[in-house]
Amino acid sequence: MDEFGVYASFGVNGPPQRLLRAQGSCRVSAALPPSVRQVVLFSSGPWGERICVNAELIDADQIPITIGKLTPYNKCLSWEQWEEETWTDGVTLHVSLEGGNTNSELIIAVNEFTPKNTTALLADGELSGKRKRERTAEEDSDGGGETSKARGEENICLNGVKEKTTPVRKVKGQAKSCQKLFANRADAFKANAAANEARETQMTLGGTPPQNRARMKSQQAKTPTQTSSLVSPSGRWGQTLCPIDAQTAILIGGQGARMQFCKDPMWKLCTEDMSWVTAKTLAQGPTPEARIGHSAVFDSNSKRIFVFGGSKNKKWFNDMHILDTKSWRWTMVEAQGKVPPLAYHSCSMFRGELFVLGGVFPQPNPEPDGCSDSLYIFDPHLSIWYQPILTGDKPSPRSGHSACVIQERYIYVFGGWDTPVCYSDMYMLDLGLMEFSVVKTSGKVPSPRSWHGSAVLSETKFLIHGGYNGSNTLSDTFIFDIETDSWTELKLPQLSVPRAGHSIITMETPARHDPPEDEESMSSVSIRRTLLVFGGGDNEGNFFSDLTSISVEELLNAA
Repeated sequence: MDEFGVYASFGVNGPPQRLLRAQGSCRVSAALPPSVRQVVLFSSGPWGERICVNAELIDADQIPITIGKLTPYNKCLSWEQWEEETWTDGVTLHVSLEGGNTNSELIIAVNEFTPKNTTALLADGELSGKRKRERTAEEDSDGGGETSKARGEENICLNGVKEKTTPVRKVKGQAKSCQKLFANRADAFKANAAANEARETQMTLGGTPPQNRARMKSQQAKTPTQTSSLVSPSGRWGQTLCPIDAQTAILIGGQGARMQFCKDPMWKLCTEDMSWVTAKTLAQGPTPEARIGHSAVFDSNSKRIFVFGGSKNKKWFNDMHILDTKSWRWTMVEAQGKVPPLAYHSCSMFRGELFVLGGVFPQPNPEPDGCSDSLYIFDPHLSIWYQPILTGDKPSPRSGHSACVIQERYIYVFGGWDTPVCYSDMYMLDLGLMEFSVVKTSGKVPSPRSWHGSAVLSETKFLIHGGYNGSNTLSDTFIFDIETDSWTELKLPQLSVPRAGHSIITMETPARHDPPEDEESMSSVSIRRTLLVFGGGDNEGNFFSDLTSISVEELLNAA
């Protein structure tokens, strides 16, 4: 294995088989026999100029079950059927290589693996000839007419078993066309006492176990496969939307219908005309694996986006990926120090360092997953994680909370969830003293919630909207004033749709006026600060891709 190659092992007893080689095909489709319940994909040899290997498991209806990516830094992927509820008979593995000199495509079939049958994949020419003869035979048997199968449907296992239609899955107590983002609080409480049973019978929100966050139920209505022809992001929740300059923001990650991780994971938003541009192909280097519940923070000095943590099904991340927005290149940091895998944490930038607070971390079965109350700081200059010495009354363990940096001195932490409790309390971290304190608030305090959206509006005020209270998604909006420690509720018809797991940011956008009468007027366009709300889910089977804008001045005047 001195030269570059991509290999796969199908099933527990399956020997490694080469799918891609240095000078071979760049795309491979392999139909999995029904007996295969595990797939391990890995690379061997020098990568050279190759960028990544994209991998997808597709069901019989050509709908993605899960996706992954091999990179020079992440050279192995594995999937097991118990992790993917939609994995049934008729699964196909699609593998494609980005970068290098290969440019052809190959369709292969995977043998059943028995003690008498461990044949490796056929060579490119031999296999192509065999597939060609099979197709010719099919055409002859049909009287020379045109075949009705699409190319992807020709991936038939060598044992002669045809792909079956994915059966409709029935979930107890669920309407046929409804996909729940979350279960109710009673279910979440019972999950603490029956963790193993819950893991066996329900899929969890963002692929993480049910003890510390609400659960998503699988949707039975079919969703079309997303394609590169999209002009806007697909509906999703759990993504991040990160402003990088006055008129640009970057969308990363998320999860949508049928609990599928978005195949269009990266988009660029231009606020000059509120247009979207798919950005996955703009950036080079090892891109982060699909995930949900991660954080993304922009450093205006270095012009870099820092993406940390998150989860995907039963997989948890504590990796740090950096996107340089000047060169549009991803790198993954080999950091020193220790930080646990975390999802649904908060991440704030202060003086060039990242402050990661709370979140969910995995624990071995049958222990329920735990919520963190720790603060971890990442120093990008030294590529090191460390924990500061804190004083005062710090927040209890939680996830799905919000954290707003005010006046470049304070972090205000609100809400969150630690099953079976949702919070509505407020804490303030003084970054100069590294001291936590409880904020005693007045006014109409928001009800307990998690996975809400938040954004700083001014030097003294920030906003929260929506979220999940343990039973339902919310649509209410509140503004908090740090000078008076008071809450004010706003009635906003633009934000009347209940949603959770959405993104809220503030950016500068061109003010909308009547068309200019001359060219000189066109050159003097006024700019206003705008609140932007994107995506989220409503716990009724709907995942949003809408983008709502509201003037910050309007919000401050209303408060």
